[in-house]
Amino acid sequence: MPADHSLPETSAMAEAPRPLPSAEVKSRPVVAGDRRAGLMRLLGTYGTIIVLGSMLLIFSVLQPGTFATIGNFRNIINDMAIGTIVAAGLTVPLVAGDFDLSIGYVASFCGLLVVGLLSYSGLSIPLAIMLVVGLGTLIGIVNGIVVSKIGVNAFIATLGTGTIVVGLNYAYSGGIPLQLTQSREFTNIAIGRIAGVPHLVIIMAVVLALLWVILNRTVQGQHIKAIGVSPESARRAGVAVDRSRIVAFAIASTCAAIGGVLMASNLGSGQVTAGDSFMLTSFSAAFLGSAALREGQFHILGTLIGVLTVAVGNNGLAMIGAPIFTQFLFTGSLLVVAVALGGIGRRYGRG
Repeated sequence: MPADHSLPETSAMAEAPRPLPSAEVKSRPVVAGDRRAGLMRLLGTYGTIIVLGSMLLIFSVLQPGTFATIGNFRNIINDMAIGTIVAAGLTVPLVAGDFDLSIGYVASFCGLLVVGLLSYSGLSIPLAIMLVVGLGTLIGIVNGIVVSKIGVNAFIATLGTGTIVVGLNYAYSGGIPLQLTQSREFTNIAIGRIAGVPHLVIIMAVVLALLWVILNRTVQGQHIKAIGVSPESARRAGVAVDRSRIVAFAIASTCAAIGGVLMASNLGSGQVTAGDSFMLTSFSAAFLGSAALREGQFHILGTLIGVLTVAVGNNGLAMIGAPIFTQFLFTGSLLVVAVALGGIGRRYGRG
């Protein structure tokens, strides 16, 4: 009988682990990847709200008697009204995929110019405001034509236009602030109240409502959104791409002009560079807003939340006695964080 040369199964061999099926081997990395993607989507959608909530908590703990009060929150909302109008206007070309770097300079020039027309040209308040806001709209139309018809990059075009506006500003004023002569009637536009509600808050609410309706309930708004997704696809679908981009720039510059007029009314004078800072804060707010409630998309409600985040941060820093330079550091850092959050939302939003 032939000998059996097969080796007996040892206990070590019996207990040796068997190879896992390929599906089981891959399951752990997939789960880890899903968790990471889920966390990124969370940051991209609610990152701004998390930042805002964290700041409210921190500043309330540090200064409960001054920061965490109804009066202070009223001041924050009133103080952020003008910046919200400018930032909301900027949101429209951002939705269309364009940038407008001229808004701060437009606000400064329009604020200075309306004071000059009132004090030195003797125009009535309604006429001066209409001319100045109309000029703002015209600047936006020029921006849109240069970008859409001539084909200049929006970054370069609006930076160039903004620099021209700065030159006009200094040519008109000589670099000297202009003082109001009919201060009471004009300043009442900004500092007045209706049923206890500040005019600035009412104007802000009206502008936000109008812009929200334009973007979400009109054909023009849908065209602007379509351009932001894909200009070429929108063109093939019959959208007048060039005209819609011009409209978007015109809205942004009009809102900047309105902000400049309100700023002059609030200050009681025309300051040469008073609105220049709106550019940085508006971009910070809009990008922060793209990471609020939506996955990397610019929208009006998000911009409002973004402006509130910037305003709460600056107010809280002032309350704790931080040096003035920290507000610039905070706003600049917030812009970087905002762009990062918006990018995360766009990258993982469709995951």
